[in-house]
Amino acid sequence: MREPPGPAGQDRAPHPIELDGAQPAVRSPGTSSPNIQAEAAFCAPENRVFVLIAAILASALGFMDGSVIALALPAIRADLGASLAQAQWINNGYLLPLGALILLGGALGDRFGLARVFSLGIGIFVAASMACAAAPGPEVLIAARVVQGLGAALMIPGSLALIARSYPEGERGRAIGLWASAAALTTALGPIVGGVVLSLGEPSIWRWIFAVNLPLGGLALWFILRAVQGDRGRPGEPLDVIGALTITAGLGLIALGLTAEGEAGPRPALAWTGLLLVAVFLWWEGRTRHPMLPLSLFKNPGFAAANAATALIYGAFTAVVFFLPMTLVAGWEISEILAAAAFAPLSVFIPLLSPFAGGWADRFGPGRVIAAGGVILALGLTALGLGISLENFWLALMPATSLLGIGMAMLVAPLSTAVMSGVPGGLSGIASATNNAVSRVAGLIAIAAFGTILASRYSGAGGLASFGELSDSAGHGAAMNAAFQALALTAAAFAALGAIIALSFIPKKPSKSDA
Repeated sequence: MREPPGPAGQDRAPHPIELDGAQPAVRSPGTSSPNIQAEAAFCAPENRVFVLIAAILASALGFMDGSVIALALPAIRADLGASLAQAQWINNGYLLPLGALILLGGALGDRFGLARVFSLGIGIFVAASMACAAAPGPEVLIAARVVQGLGAALMIPGSLALIARSYPEGERGRAIGLWASAAALTTALGPIVGGVVLSLGEPSIWRWIFAVNLPLGGLALWFILRAVQGDRGRPGEPLDVIGALTITAGLGLIALGLTAEGEAGPRPALAWTGLLLVAVFLWWEGRTRHPMLPLSLFKNPGFAAANAATALIYGAFTAVVFFLPMTLVAGWEISEILAAAAFAPLSVFIPLLSPFAGGWADRFGPGRVIAAGGVILALGLTALGLGISLENFWLALMPATSLLGIGMAMLVAPLSTAVMSGVPGGLSGIASATNNAVSRVAGLIAIAAFGTILASRYSGAGGLASFGELSDSAGHGAAMNAAFQALALTAAAFAALGAIIALSFIPKKPSKSDA
């Protein structure tokens, strides 16, 4: 499974003034605004629907792929003979370039043209998906997933930005609403479709999860190439290449160092080297004239606190939904389709309650609503940890995942409000993208670190195989339950800490200027 769309929006949408690279102009009555002229030059009105379809299909590529990978990992491990550490990197290999480079991906679209970079990202993503489908071993699959994440970092920032550039202001809200609804639908359907497919055949059936990206990606490319006619970039737009390289290397070394590799365990030297590179990245971002991450944003206490809460809450949530399917399929020995059904409450409550949570954030302040959501999430994680050993799907598992769904529903929209409050309008896109990157990086680090905890706890509980591996060894299921219990209870503590930060440091009520 994968976390729902990032707390502050999926993409980096440009500020309306920046849509065509032009400055505001004074116009006489009866003349068209510069933005409307630019929208018509970029995409003819009759072709806007094709841009919307392309954006929806591209988002579906990323959402559905991420939603089913954890569910497929037991089958992948059985088919390719992958270790637990390799299973973690099958997921983290995708998250690393996506989390580290999503900000740069938005800047590349500004410089070379939104549609060009968007199309290039789709092409890379689909080609890497085919390599994943044909991978003969875990090493090739991990390498292909890294390339897939690179393609996603180019593709994802462009989907919402393309809608913003193609539709005039009066129609943009409805188009974005349709895109968001489709994103929620594909996120909900991904695990269900994946569970059905994985339940139909031999372990090698997992390859179709990646192969389906070919027709979806081909359609998205066809629609965007048909619709866009004037894709102007900004040749002088600066790129923070040094920042991109240092943060990618730093995060990669941290994740590599925290991931236990067999008997050797974690490698602290790699993790410390990664932390040093992250420090170099922050130093560079504070000195360069064109940073990919403007550190001045974090001078806003609400913005800083919202991102700290995001890191703790999304890190905990991502790790749990990544390792839970392994526990159910390999530990409880239930089918993939039933394991996918365990996440149905998330798919129901998040789209159903999120609009109400957004209204509550406006009324009572985002800090209070985020804190309430974090507490409910912590209760759900605690119930999940305490109930996992019962192996009762309907009386123990489903009530716990229902609490997870309610908690996350109360977090997504208020976190967006908290991130945007106090940020100047011209920086709203980069603020949203920053928060989205924080949530993905938190998931990357959490999966690496919690995987080490799981492996140690599994062995300590008498496990004779490997956590998440399909095995008939004595005590395998009980050891997996014990290991997952440790993970869920630790994650509950992180979610509670995120709730405390939100309540303490995020403004209780937005100011009039923020509203």
